[in-house]
Amino acid sequence: MARWGGQSHPAMQVPSPSVREAASMYGTAVAVFLVILVAALQGSAPPESPFPYHIPLDPEGTLELSWNVSYVQETVHFQLLVRDLKAGVLFGMSDRGELENADLVVLWTDGDSAYFGDAWSDQKGQIHLDSQQDYQLLRAQRTPEGLSLLFKRPFSTCDPKDYLIEDGTVHLVYGILEEPFWSLEAINTSGVQTGLQRVQLLKPNISIPALPSDMRTMEVRAPDVLIPGQETTYWCYITELPEGFPRHHIVMYEPVVTKGNEALVHHMEVFQCAAQFESFPQFSGPCDSKMKPDRLNYCRHVLAAWALGAQAFYYPEEAGLAFGGAGSSRFLRLEVHYHNPLKIKGRRDSSGIRLYYTATLRRFDAGIMELGLVYTPVMAIPPQEKAFVLTGYCTDKCTQLALPPSGIHIFASQLHTHLTGRKVVTVLARDGREREIVNRDDHYSPHFQEIRMLKKVVSVHPGDVLITSCTYNTEDRKLPTVGGFGILEEMCVNYVHYYPQTQLELCKSAVDPGFLQKYFHLVNRFNAEEVCTCPQASVPEQFAAVPWNSFSRQVLGALYSFAPISMHCNKSSAVRFQGEWNLQPLPEIISKLEEPTPQCPASRGQSPTGPTVVSIGGGKG
Repeated sequence: MARWGGQSHPAMQVPSPSVREAASMYGTAVAVFLVILVAALQGSAPPESPFPYHIPLDPEGTLELSWNVSYVQETVHFQLLVRDLKAGVLFGMSDRGELENADLVVLWTDGDSAYFGDAWSDQKGQIHLDSQQDYQLLRAQRTPEGLSLLFKRPFSTCDPKDYLIEDGTVHLVYGILEEPFWSLEAINTSGVQTGLQRVQLLKPNISIPALPSDMRTMEVRAPDVLIPGQETTYWCYITELPEGFPRHHIVMYEPVVTKGNEALVHHMEVFQCAAQFESFPQFSGPCDSKMKPDRLNYCRHVLAAWALGAQAFYYPEEAGLAFGGAGSSRFLRLEVHYHNPLKIKGRRDSSGIRLYYTATLRRFDAGIMELGLVYTPVMAIPPQEKAFVLTGYCTDKCTQLALPPSGIHIFASQLHTHLTGRKVVTVLARDGREREIVNRDDHYSPHFQEIRMLKKVVSVHPGDVLITSCTYNTEDRKLPTVGGFGILEEMCVNYVHYYPQTQLELCKSAVDPGFLQKYFHLVNRFNAEEVCTCPQASVPEQFAAVPWNSFSRQVLGALYSFAPISMHCNKSSAVRFQGEWNLQPLPEIISKLEEPTPQCPASRGQSPTGPTVVSIGGGKG
């Protein structure tokens, strides 16, 4: 077997596409390639190799990924640390985290030599060498912690076998090879220990704002939680601010993760409870526990949200999120999502979020506004749908009435659906024309939700329209999925963080209920099966009775695309702004944004034509 230890050497590029030929050339070409590649790779690595972003890939911490992003070069540099290396590793990306139809890079050994190659897997999980080698190995180095691989890849390669790295969630896949393979094509992912991790690779390149000199910190942490030995746990913990805690501004926050639990703590949120209740009962336990007090359901106002791979969150210098003081609840709820696929038992955790706050109030209060769809069953997705789209509107009528003349400025966004959500996008339209995207995630996962700072602040003026569309996949469901609060029901929400704060807290829509009843009547006219349109039938019952054929599916989609809407243009008190909000026409959009065209790399530079032989000690052992 190839020996992985020993002295570090640069990677060697072997121009042969054949693995066997590469192995035979290895002995005679070492000296020549070392000289050529040391020169060729000068300056390939980022200066001082700064990797600000880190994430554990597997639950045991065997694989750790670090990376940085160059928007100038449109390239991501990856550093993969492999602890306790066996016979190799595979790493890559795919649409939803599956190992089939994945874009991969593989380090493997045939027992004599080690190779690094850009690869892809077919729909059966069989791995093939990519004819276009876009993952470029820069360095393979043995460190005290394990084997460190430094490599890079452009955002877009224009290779049909490659994944397009874009804004939003990226599903990373990995595998650990336990034994040598005589060729790359001999590897099938079905026989490999594999997994996935979700992350936002393309972090916004924004400068860190100046922080106030009187800044103080507060840690909201669940004390000494015994993590249950099950795959998924949501843990709820209630804490409270000191009596008489005055009004402050939160200016940043960051995660505090118990050492050793980095791969188990998936995401965390801090919610402020409703001010209408004077007190909330103490609680620390699973959020789905029958012992959880019902009053905890009134702790919904998000103060902070963090997900695996995210860094500290900063508010703009001119704004802060207010908490404390009169009219604000002293009670906070921390929710921690533990992802424990190996069902490890006996692990204790005190993770949470550290809030940074100041008594010197900034010029503006930051606000949070809900965009998208109202939580109502009138918005539904038929079963067996691959990509069904629902759209919610914040209309020009609402923004004209509720926003200040100078408008508001959106600087962050948190997208939200339940289990069938696959894509979410919010677009700003002005004068009937789509102008810019507020936030977009084409690989959205309901299991990975974080507040993301926007690359560019989006200004919304009175009379603007905000359109939020969600794409759902219900191929595994036999019954329709209606909108609502339940986890098996659906939502389509964008919580936008903005300043200055206004009275407008919710700007959402749903189809007019009367037009939905016309849909049920129409379905009855063209089908033998009866949908009850009597007053005692609930909308979920009516949808459940629909015979889901091509007619009923297409007509429902058409209904949602033209029927009048009921607008919720609400203040924080859940009272609508004055005006007529029912039977409102859909905003007229005469011009849509063009889909961005991926830019191919201008030059392939030193890209190899075949797998790279990796020498980090070499020889048989």
